[in-house]
Amino acid sequence: MDYKKFFERFESPQGFIKTAARPSMDGSTKAALNRKGNILFNKGDIEGARRIFITTGYSDGLSRVGDHYKASGRPLDALKMYWIAPDRSKAEPLIEQLSEIVKHFIYEEEKN
Repeated sequence: MDYKKFFERFESPQGFIKTAARPSMDGSTKAALNRKGNILFNKGDIEGARRIFITTGYSDGLSRVGDHYKASGRPLDALKMYWIAPDRSKAEPLIEQLSEIVKHFIYEEEKN
C-alpha cells in the first residue's frame, strides 16, 4: 500500500504548524495581548483570538479555542490547539479517536 498517497487525501491547506520560539515580550505586553485575545474570543472572533494566543503561548486560551473547534466538529484543529497549549488531558482522547479512524481507513484500503 502506498501510504503517502493514502494520506495525501487528508491534507488541508493549513496543515499543522511548527512552533519553535515565540517572540520575546514583557509581561505587561503579553497580558495586554491575552486580554485582547479574550475579548476577541468572547465576541466570536475565534481566529483572531487563536492568532494572539499562539503568539503569546496562552495555554488557557489555546485550550478554549480547541474546545470551540472540537464542538464545531473540527477535531484535528482542536488537537493542534490542545497540543500547543499543552493540554494532554484533552489531546489524548482525540489522539485515540483519530487513530481508530486512521486504522479503519487503512483496513478498508487494504481490504479493497
